[in-house]
Amino acid sequence: MSIAKPNQDKLDRVLGQALRRHCEPVSADFTDMTLTRIRRAEEQKILARIVLQEKLALAGCIALAGIAILVPLAFPHIAVAAFRSIAAGVTTEGRAFVDSIPQAIRAFSGDWQFYTILGAVSVFAVYSLVELLVGHRLRIA
Repeated sequence: MSIAKPNQDKLDRVLGQALRRHCEPVSADFTDMTLTRIRRAEEQKILARIVLQEKLALAGCIALAGIAILVPLAFPHIAVAAFRSIAAGVTTEGRAFVDSIPQAIRAFSGDWQFYTILGAVSVFAVYSLVELLVGHRLRIA
């Protein structure tokens, strides 16, 4: 028998003889116990991966919070300018939004049937998407 190509027939014969000579009793639930052991090992691997991901996410959140605290302390002038810019943008966009409300009401009052159908279709699409993504989890709980 060469090492490169083992003789499969001889291996099968030797293995068959060894199994026929083996006489140790096996419990009736041996297969269930083995499958349960394998399933638990796989679950432990999955749980270990999830725990690692959660630890990494927590470390990222802590690092981001630290950066958010340290940057204004290290660069106060830049932080003040950035916050003023953000506040100015929010107030400008807020005023534009408030000013557009009467225009939206006028547009909606003219074509309310179209917008009602569009809203119903949008609600159905969002419901279908949520049902597709997390529907099985909601039924179990």
